[in-house]
Amino acid sequence: MTVKTDVLNRYLFDGKHARGELVQLSKVYQEIIDLHEYPSGVQALLGELVAATCLLTATLKFQGEITVQLQGDGPIGYMSVNGDHNQSMRGIARLTEPTEGKGLRDLMGKGTMVITIRPEKGEAYQGVVALDKDNLADCLGHYFEVSEQIPTKIWLFSKADNTQVAGSLIQLLPDGDDKEQQQSDFEHLCQLTNTIKAEEIFSLDAETLLYRLYHQEDVRLFEPQSVNYQCSCSEEKCLTAIAQVAPSELKSIIEEQGCVTMTCDYCLTTYKFDETKIDGFIKDTKH
Repeated sequence: MTVKTDVLNRYLFDGKHARGELVQLSKVYQEIIDLHEYPSGVQALLGELVAATCLLTATLKFQGEITVQLQGDGPIGYMSVNGDHNQSMRGIARLTEPTEGKGLRDLMGKGTMVITIRPEKGEAYQGVVALDKDNLADCLGHYFEVSEQIPTKIWLFSKADNTQVAGSLIQLLPDGDDKEQQQSDFEHLCQLTNTIKAEEIFSLDAETLLYRLYHQEDVRLFEPQSVNYQCSCSEEKCLTAIAQVAPSELKSIIEEQGCVTMTCDYCLTTYKFDETKIDGFIKDTKH
């Protein structure tokens, strides 16, 4: 069976106060990790964070983007994944020391998770929770509990050979006055989803997997959304950052190196700007 990957599926449970999501990634995941020589455990955790960010981005009710950052005192000092409503993803990890560790606690140590949501229209807002659970999925569940106050359960999977990652989400829908029934539906569907096995989520297509999990439920599956790798760096963004540097410092760099260069941490694209290009951009922005 050929499984269609790099897609996100959304679904509703008719007659139940809950919704679900399923994401299965391979090519997008590879494009993100292939640019960097991360140890195996770091690749796995970054993959889980990419899958998680896909699930979170799909919960947006508006056009915008989500950035999920992990910061800690372990071998990984910083990890970040950025995704938008079009399911365009990019991610990075910064190591403070070499590591063969695996799992959230070994790799991040004591730290925090910062989730920043930026609507295209309106103000950005942030939620911060401690990385004090055993795994990333449980930390995200805690984030929804304290920041969004919507019961949400997430499952994340990383294939042992780091070729695929996947995730699932069940979220309560507060669409009525019967809070007890809503909670009962949510817990029932979480119990069913909890039976999911890694080999199934990597080898079964969405329809087959959902039937395996919820064959006694009435599941309404929507059109899948493609997930893609796309870095949002650009010449203009680099020039905007360069324009904030003191003119005397820019002049010194150009005299020494002949140009100013910037390399994107995510995709490793290097941009070069000579004095004419920088001066022209600064003059244009002042008009």
